Amino acid sequence: MPAEKKSRAAARKIKDKWKAKVWYNLLAREMFNKQLLGETPSDVPEKLIGRIAEVTVQDLTGDFSKMHIKLLFKVNQVQGQDALTQFVGHDMTSDYIRRLTRRKRTRTDLTIDVTTKDGWKMRVKPMAITDRRIQSSKQRVIRAIMKKTVADTAAKQSVGEFVKGIISGDLAKTIALGCKPIHPVSRVEVRKSEVTAMGAIPTEPITPAAEAAEEKPAETPVEAPPVAEAVPAEPAPAEPKPEEPAPEEIPPEELPPAGPDGH
Repeated sequence: MPAEKKSRAAARKIKDKWKAKVWYNLLAREMFNKQLLGETPSDVPEKLIGRIAEVTVQDLTGDFSKMHIKLLFKVNQVQGQDALTQFVGHDMTSDYIRRLTRRKRTRTDLTIDVTTKDGWKMRVKPMAITDRRIQSSKQRVIRAIMKKTVADTAAKQSVGEFVKGIISGDLAKTIALGCKPIHPVSRVEVRKSEVTAMGAIPTEPITPAAEAAEEKPAETPVEAPPVAEAVPAEPAPAEPKPEEPAPEEIPPEELPPAGPDGH
């Protein structure tokens, strides 16, 4: 009996803990247009600090082709019922990476620490995949090209522009063009990134996907040319009927002589 009472009391205590919790909205910062990332429960707001929220690019943009890209956000401030987050990196699903790295291909990986124009420090991990096996010497050259391209791009861009290039695939395209003279690569992906130190907080929103449709200017309606009213055609003049030839007159002298009955 005492054991049953203790278990019931413990069950009531657990239920009471859940009743005491409040649901908070997880919001992204201006860099991601303050989009709603989801909800999380907590009984004390201070416990929200440091929590990591994981969402896919598809969840934010509706782009199905970006469902393999996961964005990571960390809660660093609570305002009322809103838990404000900061972007701390991205990752790709393991099954997507496995599909890219098949047999008889060479995968070249790189890990590099870069600093953006506005002081953000990030650890970036790109990879290049060739359609067939290549020599180690070519791998070293491709790795050097990736390192220079990523470092130069980060130094010229703000964190918002740099992250947008990673998610959209623009950075991967630049790396692929640089590697083409050495050996054509079938695929380049920035498979992971981590924010190691934050700089100036960006205030301009970015579009998280490259394939995100840009706003198209409104098309000016083209007026159809006026339709001319149908004018009834004038009846064609009737062709004159050919005159019937008059019977030839036979001279009296050529008439045959009449019979005895006068005919």
